[in-house]
Amino acid sequence: MAEASCVSTPPSVNNAWIYREHGETAHVLKFETNVAVPQIKEDQVLIKVVAAALNPIDAKRILGVFRATDTVLPTVPGYDVAGVVVKLGSKASKFNIGDEVYGDINEEGSINLKKFGTLAEYTAAEERLLALKPKNLSFVEAASLPAAIETAYEGLKRVGLSAGQSILVLGGAGGCGTHVIQLAKHVFGASRVAATASTKKLDLLRSLGADLAIDYTKENVEDLPEKFDVVYDAVGQSDKGVKAVKEGGRVVTLIGPITPPASMFVLTSTGSILEKLKPYLESGKVKPVIDPTGPYPFSKTLEAFAYLQTSRATGKVVVYPIP
Repeated sequence: MAEASCVSTPPSVNNAWIYREHGETAHVLKFETNVAVPQIKEDQVLIKVVAAALNPIDAKRILGVFRATDTVLPTVPGYDVAGVVVKLGSKASKFNIGDEVYGDINEEGSINLKKFGTLAEYTAAEERLLALKPKNLSFVEAASLPAAIETAYEGLKRVGLSAGQSILVLGGAGGCGTHVIQLAKHVFGASRVAATASTKKLDLLRSLGADLAIDYTKENVEDLPEKFDVVYDAVGQSDKGVKAVKEGGRVVTLIGPITPPASMFVLTSTGSILEKLKPYLESGKVKPVIDPTGPYPFSKTLEAFAYLQTSRATGKVVVYPIP
């Protein structure tokens, strides 16, 4: 699959997926051909989007879960992007025109969200949220990473996972969980990594570095005789996580409700995490995991969202190529 990265003068309008009211993605997200290209601020760059990944938070946003802190409609959704810098803000100095970059463009997760996201031909982002794309990764692979791998890394930092400790990952085959396994093993130095998934995905967990792959359809993690120093809950099962952690251990979750002493956090996106992990990505120690049903053509974005919302995706769902 060829991926062009030639740079041309950006147009004033572009194609984008946009919603003008809140509701189910299938009903309100529409493809439009005459959407204004965003104007960049002084600390931003304009990106010609080549690939974009979908996240569950996109569907929540479209539904209106964050309307109290969200931008005024209409909105182009999308957090994750990989593409080419085509224009620089007056104070932007980190990148050059023509640079291939990637990142999560919404810095604070569910507040101060961008009106113009990544499901378009062009998007704008602050330089600090972006990093140079590792040369060994395709745009599709790079687009799959930012929100998921940054969330995985930040969560492991927050619970203080250190070399020699054990960790249980609940939801090891999902977009975030696949990276929690890899980072715990190859970056943080965990001595033992256990992870849960359905029967067909156990081999994937092992290939990513899991020492123990647990079939959640046949085993209850809370009943395991082995307990863990850290539990990373990526699926909203902190009630099970707190029963699988050692006394004095730590549980972090991405989804409520929260069962004490588990804690929850929302990612603050930053390109510095991507830069820190670049050696692991370039060496192949940490790999992107993209759902085998994709990547989806840009025209099939609604189908991609429908699949994502089945909660059966393995790794990330990516749309490509952007026209």
